[in-house]
Amino acid sequence: MQIQSKALPQSSFLRRAIRSLTAAGESSAETAHPLLVVSAVALFTIFIIVEVDLHSAQLQALGLLGHGIGIDPVFLSP
Repeated sequence: MQIQSKALPQSSFLRRAIRSLTAAGESSAETAHPLLVVSAVALFTIFIIVEVDLHSAQLQALGLLGHGIGIDPVFLSP
């Protein structure tokens, strides 16, 4: 007597469902305007800079941000 796995029919059903979703997404996908992408990246960068500036004391306490002391002069070259 041979035991058949129930995972095979389920996996083929999942594969068909995923394939139909990706095919539907590819046919209706449009590309974003390059200026929109550049604007979004610039705004995101400014947002990150402002957030780091606002939370610099907390980041220094965690050790994720330098303390502003700089490099020890002993390690600098002459």
